[in-house]
Amino acid sequence: MIHVLIVDSHELTRAGLRRILEDSPAIGRVTGVGSGEKALRSCRRHPPHIVVLDLCLPGLSVFEVTARLARIGPGAHVIVLAEHAKAPYPTRLLDAGARGYLTKNCPSEELLEAVHTVHGGRRFISTEAARQLALSILPGTADSPFDELSSRELEVMLKLTEGKRVPDIASLLCLSPKTVATYKYRIYDKLGTRNDVDLVRMAMRYGLVDLPRA
Repeated sequence: MIHVLIVDSHELTRAGLRRILEDSPAIGRVTGVGSGEKALRSCRRHPPHIVVLDLCLPGLSVFEVTARLARIGPGAHVIVLAEHAKAPYPTRLLDAGARGYLTKNCPSEELLEAVHTVHGGRRFISTEAARQLALSILPGTADSPFDELSSRELEVMLKLTEGKRVPDIASLLCLSPKTVATYKYRIYDKLGTRNDVDLVRMAMRYGLVDLPRA
């Protein structure tokens, strides 16, 4: 029987995913936690077969959690569940060790298919993510400036757009504040931004950050 761990900061989302997953007779246990840190502790105590990981996590970034889960052991395969499939997230997360990438508007059948496919040792890319990946390599397709960022720079960028301060990011990512500051200004330089406000605006323009809700 498959053990699935859901990692999402929203309790209602975890409950909804749990109901979908528990409908499959092959899935025997579904648990949930609200952050990457809790996911790592849970995986060390009770290693799951599949980890369904939200793209936007409080605390540790999805990149860091994915990489650390891969180091804990080969048993827990990560499926990233995201609001969108915009580049460069799918490619970078698959490179970081994720075995699947789904968008949150996928049908429940696709989520179940992803869990069973990944548990069987294969990768699974949702229809929307596959379409975005295909479009990104077509001739004449406009490149995203965020493609120029390394995975670590993307991690720092995500935290900056959440309003995190350099010392907080340093603590979350186990880096020195000086290193994070270096990443911050390297990100500004690569993207042509001057400050965090410019950075957020650019991330929103490319669909990497949700528009603020009224």
